[in-house]
Amino acid sequence: MAENKELLFDMFPGISTEEWRAKVEADLKGADFNKKLVWRTNEGFNVQPMYRAEDIAGLHTTDSLPGEYPYVRGTRAANDWFVRQDIVADSAADANALALDVLGKGVTSLGFSIDEPTAENVAAYLKGIDIKTVEVNFTVCPRHALDLAAVLVDYIKAAGAEKEFRGSIDYNPLRPALKHGKKIPAWAVDTAKELVEKAACVPGLKVLSVNSDVLCNAGAYIYQELGYALAWGAEWIAALTDKGLTVDEVASRIKFNMGISSNYFMELAKFRAARMLWAQIVEKFEPKDINVAKMHQHATTSRFNQTIYDAHVNLLRSQTETMSAALAGVDSIAVTPFDAPYKRPDAFSERIARNQQLLLKEESHLDKVVDPAGGSYYVETLTVSIANEAWKLFLEVEGEGGFFAAVDAGKVQAAVNASCDKRHTDVARRKEILLGTNQFPNINEMAASKIENHGGCSCSCHHDGEEKCEGENQGLSMRRAATDFEALRLATEAAARRPKVFMLTIGNLAMRLARAQFSTNFFGCAGYEIIDNLGFNTVEEGVDAALAKEADVIVLCSSDDEYAELAPKAFAYLNGRAEFVVAGAPACTEELKAAGINDFVHVRCNVLDTLRDFNARLLK
Repeated sequence: MAENKELLFDMFPGISTEEWRAKVEADLKGADFNKKLVWRTNEGFNVQPMYRAEDIAGLHTTDSLPGEYPYVRGTRAANDWFVRQDIVADSAADANALALDVLGKGVTSLGFSIDEPTAENVAAYLKGIDIKTVEVNFTVCPRHALDLAAVLVDYIKAAGAEKEFRGSIDYNPLRPALKHGKKIPAWAVDTAKELVEKAACVPGLKVLSVNSDVLCNAGAYIYQELGYALAWGAEWIAALTDKGLTVDEVASRIKFNMGISSNYFMELAKFRAARMLWAQIVEKFEPKDINVAKMHQHATTSRFNQTIYDAHVNLLRSQTETMSAALAGVDSIAVTPFDAPYKRPDAFSERIARNQQLLLKEESHLDKVVDPAGGSYYVETLTVSIANEAWKLFLEVEGEGGFFAAVDAGKVQAAVNASCDKRHTDVARRKEILLGTNQFPNINEMAASKIENHGGCSCSCHHDGEEKCEGENQGLSMRRAATDFEALRLATEAAARRPKVFMLTIGNLAMRLARAQFSTNFFGCAGYEIIDNLGFNTVEEGVDAALAKEADVIVLCSSDDEYAELAPKAFAYLNGRAEFVVAGAPACTEELKAAGINDFVHVRCNVLDTLRDFNARLLK
């Protein structure tokens, strides 16, 4: 009997891209394909609504395997990343106790911040911790980095863990320059050279940092974070090889601490593109061992998009961010606790942050699959597109003297701040959505009492994130995307009387319901009390009901056709006894303005500016 080798898809004819396009255009019923479905990214390229095999035919991102140069598919043949928790404690003893506790709860990497790197202090932090199996990372003042390196190396030697140790010293002399506009210290490169030499006997100790996460947290676009990160890393190699070190010695000591925003697929592609570009940069320095071209990536979920109101939504954001990094094959991940914007994280929020990673490992088994996005038409195209834009920025920085020169001149800070300002404008206009803040707010939530710090300012002055500290004119803004809306709501909470907004729903049932929902959402972003209604037979009945409820704002919710008659009648009857708003942008807007009606809320409004205006009128 002949074997039946008929394949399922052989029964279906192949469909060309042109046929798919024709079908989509037919379904659009005359709407423009490019305007309706093609997305223009902030990174400077277009994203199509569909991708096919032909879109990646000329790409070479799938030519290598995981662990093979140029490492776009990963630097190793497994995906078991380190689960990191940054320890927040008041003393070395407290930090050690907390570290020992979380090591029994799934954490495999620790982050400590150390002020006095003495032998006694380091020993106190690491007491009882098996440094042969646990990754250990220290953040320290750049001036004390050499002291820490000497003490830590001695500690590692005493433990006989030179070959097994994995960890880092976060040496970042650019932090004051980036955050506060100060000059990079003259000793930065010399100290870096001594650090590399000091760590020579511990291969797994990274001592040169590229902290592009600070750019992510300052509102940088994805291509900016990647382009500047590459330029930063290349600067370390160029500066230190000029000092006599080899590229192998330098590249093997660099650790990239990168941020993760909520742009799920773009972030996944970013990490893949980063490894590919970095490998090519290092290769140009002609290392003896190509393995030093492997980028060591630590990823931290974003602070820029975290919010004080509806803070548990931060969990949703950080979960997708963690997935992006995990699927991209980074070396370690730290999840920022959801309550970080307004208080010192507590045991509950730290536990949830840990479990977000453990869920991806133990329940979703993402650590069992290497480069699951490899071969995806969409992700492979995104990887190359992001790489192209980041490479343009890298070349621009290199052409102007390198990353350090760009930071000293304030160019990096200015570019990132411009992006931050643009993103704040997009948040204000709802082009960028922060769920629970500028869209679908929990209107009855009060947050002032839970705020223990004022997150957003990077210095010790404890400003609220909207002010800049003295001397920070060229520093990174570091304003979270939600700060402006949060200021509105906090002002509402602090007011002697919470404003009331009354929905005067009348006329066409579908339109009045839709516009009442839109207006509830709109004014809820300022924390006002919302009074919705089923509907009224006359505008006089609605206005009387609103005034009986002591409403401060009356929003007329009806259809465009009915506004020409209803709005002037309601406005005249109200006679200035409350603020009057029309929900929508009807064709008769100019006629209504001529009648004295000036307030309209609709999708083209700048929500933030409109609510600021109402706050100025109502909060007296």
